[in-house]
Amino acid sequence: MSTNDNTSTLKSVIDSATGAVQNALGSVTGNTSDQAKGQAKQNKAEAEYDASQATIKGPGFTASSSGAVTKDDPNRTAGSYNQTVGSAKEFVGGLTGSESLKAAGRQQNQEGQQQEAKGQVNDYVSGVSDRVTGTVGGAFAGITGNKAAQANYQEQHDAGKTTQRGAEEDIVQKADAESAASRTS
Repeated sequence: MSTNDNTSTLKSVIDSATGAVQNALGSVTGNTSDQAKGQAKQNKAEAEYDASQATIKGPGFTASSSGAVTKDDPNRTAGSYNQTVGSAKEFVGGLTGSESLKAAGRQQNQEGQQQEAKGQVNDYVSGVSDRVTGTVGGAFAGITGNKAAQANYQEQHDAGKTTQRGAEEDIVQKADAESAASRTS
């Protein structure tokens, strides 16, 4: 089993496959010790996978199990604000019978949705880019023995992963909400 405490989705998949093979070999050979070790590897891999996916999404930031905390793209926050204000205008316009206020609110809400989506895409792309740069740079620094650079690249990777996971969480949440809304209408 790996002793690296840095959770990784790829590492968890490899550990799970290794555990499954060891478990299967134990079953074929009748070696219960190998079966138990294989099952333990699979259980650990499942926990690693869950930890590698863990994020906490707050207003304007994302925190991950790696300890990285990243700030959302400003378009995400501004877009969310514009959606809220637009919805309020639309509601008040509907209550008062002001079609112009209602239309202005609808327009602001739609612009806010587009602005938030742009920020989510920016964060997602930025996160993927930082993860790749951190992984490649960290591997190169590891080969050359530069521990300080390797640590910096690991931080870049972790921050990228956190940014990416935060954007993914918001994108999935929005898609789920839209899907639920379309089922009820």
